[in-house]
Formats: sequence, structure tokens, C-alpha cells
Amino acid sequence: MGNIATESAAGKRITALLDAGSFVEIGAAVTARTTDFNMQEKETPADGVITGYGVIDGNLVYVYSQDASVLNGAIGEMHAKKIANIYDMAMKMGAPVIGLIDCAGLRLQEATDALNAFGTLYMKQSLASGVIPQISAIFGTCGGGLSLVPALTDFTFMESDKARLFVNSPNAIPGNDISRCNTSSAKFQSERAGLVDRTGTEDEILTEIRTLVCMLPANNEEDASYSECTDDLNRACPDLGYSAEDAAIALSTISDGYVFFETKKEFAKDMVTGFIRLNGMTVGVVANRSKVYNEESEVVAEFDGSLSADGADKAAKFVAFCDAFNIPVLTLTNVNGFAATAYDEAHLAKAAAKLTYAFANATVPKVNVVTGKAFGSAYAVMNSKATGADMVYAWPKAQIGMMDAVMAAKIMYADAGADVLKEKAAAYRKLQSSPESAARRGYVDAVIEPADTRKYVIGAFEMLFTKREDRPMKKHGAV
Repeated sequence: MGNIATESAAGKRITALLDAGSFVEIGAAVTARTTDFNMQEKETPADGVITGYGVIDGNLVYVYSQDASVLNGAIGEMHAKKIANIYDMAMKMGAPVIGLIDCAGLRLQEATDALNAFGTLYMKQSLASGVIPQISAIFGTCGGGLSLVPALTDFTFMESDKARLFVNSPNAIPGNDISRCNTSSAKFQSERAGLVDRTGTEDEILTEIRTLVCMLPANNEEDASYSECTDDLNRACPDLGYSAEDAAIALSTISDGYVFFETKKEFAKDMVTGFIRLNGMTVGVVANRSKVYNEESEVVAEFDGSLSADGADKAAKFVAFCDAFNIPVLTLTNVNGFAATAYDEAHLAKAAAKLTYAFANATVPKVNVVTGKAFGSAYAVMNSKATGADMVYAWPKAQIGMMDAVMAAKIMYADAGADVLKEKAAAYRKLQSSPESAARRGYVDAVIEPADTRKYVIGAFEMLFTKREDRPMKKHGAV
């Protein structure tokens, strides 16, 4: 490893990310070609970006790390070409690309050369999408056109304090300034924009990237994401029924060794997405959540159980990623309908359609467990039998139907008294919304005890391991 990689902040990040001594630098001697605007007088070691390859826990990865000490990390022609070259090699070898971003944007002195190189980088990322995993981590500035780079990757991390991510800086937005709303902060981009998966310190981010890489396949054809399972495949989860409200806890409970890597952690918390392991196999998970508990078992956020536009959009993108990389999908469904707010009314139909399409279009193994309510079209969207789930299980107290039984009785018997409504609601619950009723119609494959969920879903994915399914011939969908 060269001196640049060893001494600079950019190089130290690579050293911390990769297995010790594994990094091999490519293009260390590259410098800027332009001589305009006195550029010939400026030193541009490695043209402001360190590129190369190494391993994470034995897994080959390609890395680029921008060096803010060289022209503030601004992207010039050769800078972008070095990153593009890393993408070319990663595509040939079928290995992930990890970008460590700290950049002032386009290099003004190189104008159209830099702009064209920038566009070339977009092209490389677009071609790599769905072929190799792409991960970005922002440690400094990532603004303007560069903000598209993390948006084109599959997973984005952001340092909590110093990192800035923006299309337009907060002060350039009419009616806003950084003191009112710091739209470039990690907090805004993770909680409001939903672009960032995880935030934290530099060390935390690099550790989490290592964890994520070890859970993902290397590419869309070769899967090396399996690990040895030392957990009991038949392990009962006696308290699982109590954690149905916070799906993050439930998913951690059924996973091998209680491992759960949550994605888009701070965005649309009513929907949980991420990765668990079941019998050593990486499984993507999507789940509704009505409460969020902290480590002291205190409720820190609460939702009404409806499907929101942001939640549906978050889940749709995640399912599409899993399908692209042949990662099975497990859903825990507990949804009572569609969210009813002005924002959701403007966005929910499109977002729910995207989620419906994502599940229906996915050909990977899909298993659904109904843990609570499953009402109306919102249930059909959440990986139901109708939209392609291979196996559907339900807990005994689950409710599956058009709507809550009491509400249904009030609609059907609007003029009836309280006693009649109670009787009709009980009848509706038994005949139309019980898991047994859904099972009799073939919409649920088995009614299972919550404690046995881990055993059943492992068995289902083992059975579905060789699944093959075709879709109508087409270039691609347009939803």
C-alpha cells in the first residue's frame, strides 16, 4: 500500500474498512491532465481519489476513497476515470463496490472534461445496478451532482456530525437557511429524505459496512452470503407473540444468533426492512410496525398500524433489491388499512402500487407470516397469497379480512341495536376474518403458534430453495 493511502484520512478509512494488509492500490500515479487556470502549478496526487481492491472477511471488494486534502476532493476528469475503472473491474470480477465520499463537487478548472467524466460515472453505476452491490459512505461534503452517486447505490451510510449531503445547500433553498432546517444533515437525510440507511461515527459506519458486506451476495449470479448456523433450527421463541408490535424485535428474535441488520433505520419507522439469517442463509425482511421500543423496553414511537406512503416506498425499493440479488424475502404482516393523511393521499396510491409490483414481480422465495391484523387492500399489498407469496402462515389471534369485525357489523346492520351488533360482529369474526377461515379458503397455508415461527419459516425457505418461476417476456415493467 502506498504512502498516500497510509497517511491521508481517505487512506486511513480504507485501512480501517478492509482486512489488515489486504488493500492493493490501483492508479496511484495518476494526476490531473489539464493545464488550464494554472492547474499545472498544483499538485494533484492520485488526482484526489484512492482506488483499489481488498477483502472484507475474505470477500473481494473494490473501493474508492476521496481525498479532501487534494483540491478539496473535487472531481476532475482523471479522478472520475479512476472510479469508473474500479467499476469496470468490479463488474468483470462480480464483486461489490464501496465508495467513501468526501468531495467538494465538480472541479471547475476542468469544466466539460469533468462534467463528461461525471456523467460517465453515473453510467457505470446505472449499469452495475442489480449486478453487483453498491455501497456508499459520506464522511464530508457530498453536494450538487455528486448527491446522485449515493442515490444510485444500494445502501448509503453517513457520518453523523461532519458529513453533508445535498442537491442544493440549505441556504440556497428559498425560504430556508441552515439555522431553520439543515437539509444537508445526516438527521434530515436519514429521517426525512430516506436516502441514508444508517448514521454514526466514522468507526461505527466502517464496522457496519463490514457487517453488511458479509451478509450480501457478491453479485447477482454467485451467492457467497451463507454462513455456518450454530443456532438451533428448531429453537422456540416463547416471547415472540409479545413483540409483534415492534417487528424489529420480532425479527431479531427469530434470526440466527439474534442478528438483524436494519436498513433505512430512521426513515418511515412504521415499516421495517433489513436482513436476518435463517439456517445461515441471508433473508430480506419486510414488516409492519406499530410501536418502537428502546433498549429499556420503553415505547419511543407509536403508529396506528396503517400502511403509509413512505413505508410502502421504502419496502418496494428493498424488495426490488432482494429480487435482483436472489435474496429470499420474509414478511411479517400487521396492517389495518391505508394511512389517511393529506401527504399519504397525495403519494400512497403510487407508493402502494410500487410495493404491489415489487412483490408480484419478485421471483425469489417469498414467505409471509400474519402476526396481527391483515385488513383490506393493504393486506393484499403486503406479500399476500394473491400477489405471489409462496407460503403464508398466520398466528392464532391474527385477523384477516376486509376490515375489523365490529366496523363490518355496523356497516351491514346499520340500524341494529348493541346486542345484535355484538352478535353479528362475533359471527363475522368467525366466518370471515379468522385465520382458520382464511386457511379453509387456501389463503393461509397453516395457523402456527408464535413460538414456532422460526422453525416454520426456516422449513419453508429450505423447501423453496430450488424455486424457479417465470414471468411474461418483456423488456422491463413500467411501475
